[in-house]
Amino acid sequence: MKAVARLWVIPLVLAVWELVARGLADTDFPPPTTIVARMYELWFSGPQVFTDDAIDNLLPSLGRMFGGWVLAAVIGVTAGVLLGRSRTATDYVDPLIEFGRSIPPPLLLPVFLILFQTGLATQLATIVFGVIWPVLLNSIDGARSVDSTYVETATVFNLSRAQRLRVVVLPAASPKIFAGLRLSLSLALILMVITELIGGTDGIGYQLLQAQRSFDGAGVWAAIALLGILGYVVNSLFVLAERRVLVWHRQATRG
Repeated sequence: MKAVARLWVIPLVLAVWELVARGLADTDFPPPTTIVARMYELWFSGPQVFTDDAIDNLLPSLGRMFGGWVLAAVIGVTAGVLLGRSRTATDYVDPLIEFGRSIPPPLLLPVFLILFQTGLATQLATIVFGVIWPVLLNSIDGARSVDSTYVETATVFNLSRAQRLRVVVLPAASPKIFAGLRLSLSLALILMVITELIGGTDGIGYQLLQAQRSFDGAGVWAAIALLGILGYVVNSLFVLAERRVLVWHRQATRG
């Protein structure tokens, strides 16, 4: 109820925005009603729920974002948990990790384009490279911070290394792993847009670029609004899934 009560700020901001924008009468700063009308015209004015233009641009963007995020999650969690259980291995690769995470992912777009030759592979590689670091570092930290008592108990029960990872390490490290996954999901959305702005042929970012080139101010804001809504929905769904998966952790913390 508290979260719902705090939503009053949204209509207040929109109302102020509407008044200010109408007072300025600037096509580059349209009021929310104009933006919503443009969104409807672009994506919802056809005979079906989503127009062909929406499907041709929204679905490829979602595919790139979630494809890159899933790849980064699998690689990051696997490598992070293994490295987190071996301090020696972490010490060896730590300089490489620090070097890699300091490189801005968009700068590697030309390199990936030379390596992979195709737009989709280049975009996925850029997203994976950019979002893997929060997952990897949080997985390392989570696996390293597992209470030694749990590991010793598993050893007493003669659990194999694989069983210890599955039964003890992964559940204990899961809160930090999920924190990294949530952060990386937001980064995946940002990098998806960047890769589509630079050399893309479809997607929300490409549509945003086309609107900017045609001086369609309302179209630019409509694409930005769509990205904001998409980010909010994706984050809300992830938080809901996280709460369901980690319900045992909250109960243990309260206890």
